[in-house]
Amino acid sequence: MLEHLQADQQRVGQAMSAALHALPLTDARLLQAMQYSLLLGGKRLRPFLIYATGRMLGAVTADLDGPASAIECLHTYSLIHDDLPAMDDDDLRRGHPTCHKAFDEATAILAGDALQTLAFELLSQHPYQQVSLARQLELVRQFARASGYQGMCGGQAIDLAHTNQPMTLAALQQMHRLKTGALIECAVILAWLCSPDQQIAHRDALLSYAAAIGLAFQVQDDILDIEGDTATLGKPQGSDLQANKATYPALMGLTQAKAQAQSLVDQAHAALKLLPYNTTELAALADYIIARKF
Repeated sequence: MLEHLQADQQRVGQAMSAALHALPLTDARLLQAMQYSLLLGGKRLRPFLIYATGRMLGAVTADLDGPASAIECLHTYSLIHDDLPAMDDDDLRRGHPTCHKAFDEATAILAGDALQTLAFELLSQHPYQQVSLARQLELVRQFARASGYQGMCGGQAIDLAHTNQPMTLAALQQMHRLKTGALIECAVILAWLCSPDQQIAHRDALLSYAAAIGLAFQVQDDILDIEGDTATLGKPQGSDLQANKATYPALMGLTQAKAQAQSLVDQAHAALKLLPYNTTELAALADYIIARKF
């Protein structure tokens, strides 16, 4: 299994908690909403991907804390906004009331906004030990690209535009490459930029790996929306079907969707074989992506 997953979850959780506690008390309710959403739990797969990739590439672990904390703040902001009535209008997240249900809609919007900007602050102000200034600037550029129009926001816009509308498999894949995959690909790029590895070929192999597991993650999510249960998922089972959203099982059938998920994991393993490192941990993560039940 994933040897360092629990330790990495604890490490990034402590780093994020410390960052929140270091903030001045501008508004207690807003800060509480940020803490509620960010520290509620979750798989922390994106921070783990940064730590696992960085370990493999020989990065200084302390240098990875900034990117790992930043990417989870950014991911959490996206979840808060995805759950809003104007978006997916969900009541549960990670087995608890969504931020706008626990607080109110306006506070949830502000909490998401604040976590997004905190993410850039954590990434840009981190005291890096072995990351050049040029690479620090590239960290911010890659992070911005993955989070905006060419990444998560663009993917969410495509998602909203196709609710109750027909969608091709190619369009569905493009949507998820942006909405989910962009941040997963960003995780390996951030780790690579924090490492002493300078090989573009290694970066490209990591990107191929991340693109494959990013799509596999979404295919598995769509499968779990059918086969999972609300208690295990921590969010309403069947919500995609109820919202009439395009999913891989809806377009391909459940059996073919499962085969597609396995094919993507196989592609991820093939990409890892191009790297001259011990890729055991990243290979295990790829397998976990489609074995998970939540």
